[in-house]
Amino acid sequence: MKKYVVTGGAGFIGSAIVRGLLQRGDGRVAVIDNFLTGHAVNLDEVRADIEMHTVDIRSYTALASAIRGADVVFHEAAIPSVPRSIHEPAPSHEVNIDGTFNVLRAAAEGGVRRVVYAASSSAYGDTEVLPKVETMNPNPKSPYAVQKLTGEYYCTALAKCYGFEAVSIRYFNVYGPRQDPRSPYSGVLSVFCKAILERTSPTIFGDGLTSRDFTYVDDVVALNLSAADAPAAAVSGNVYNGGNGGRVTLNEAWDLLQKIEGVTIPAKYGPARAGDVRDSQADTVAARRDLGHDPQFTFEEGLRRTLEWYRSQS
Repeated sequence: MKKYVVTGGAGFIGSAIVRGLLQRGDGRVAVIDNFLTGHAVNLDEVRADIEMHTVDIRSYTALASAIRGADVVFHEAAIPSVPRSIHEPAPSHEVNIDGTFNVLRAAAEGGVRRVVYAASSSAYGDTEVLPKVETMNPNPKSPYAVQKLTGEYYCTALAKCYGFEAVSIRYFNVYGPRQDPRSPYSGVLSVFCKAILERTSPTIFGDGLTSRDFTYVDDVVALNLSAADAPAAAVSGNVYNGGNGGRVTLNEAWDLLQKIEGVTIPAKYGPARAGDVRDSQADTVAARRDLGHDPQFTFEEGLRRTLEWYRSQS
């Protein structure tokens, strides 16, 4: 039986991958998390079905023990925030670069077949052309973007040096159930859902015309599982966009939530945040070709599902 390891498996995306693996049912699932940004409640309904390791990825010995013998490692553990990487650069660097190096070293020494790495579309920075395609030169604008890009480079180089396989997926603004809206660094749609249910005005940073390729979490899970299964000759060492190919402004997203709820609540506006990319949209040709990426959720459908989940938690 296969062994899967999900670092950051108590986080928003990590816990969704854990549930996807359990639904597939072809192997045992181990979770590594220190609950710095993840939450144990995200795994409550599957706790009896997983092997839990409360480990910080900066602690190599414990990490290596948990990873040893895995068939696939999904490396989701990170401090995932552009603003936080600016305000608190040292912890972000230690987790996102040093921690990633530890995961890859443990994979090499532990006989892992493949690592699927959660990269970030922030690596592109601002581009004159949309959509953003994997062949573009990276232009990171924040420490977080540099850190995630460095992880890509480590994946590709160490895989070649040590004989395991690696696939990197650049996430484009993933949203969905279990995304934590309580942090000042939270994903914008989780904050919007909380605000609409509480009938309060969210703060939009900038003019609201910033655009994102919002991608529903179940589509990202499917892409990760495909990246774990695809033939090595076709995908190992590659970087793929993990988006849906669309583009929605923050103003449009807030307007749609108001329409869904049948309310009118004007947003507040604040200064644009340092390090934020203005526009983001994924070219999905490579992911469709090599990974069979077939997004199932429109933005509206995903947003409705997300809002209903937050409503059920209130």
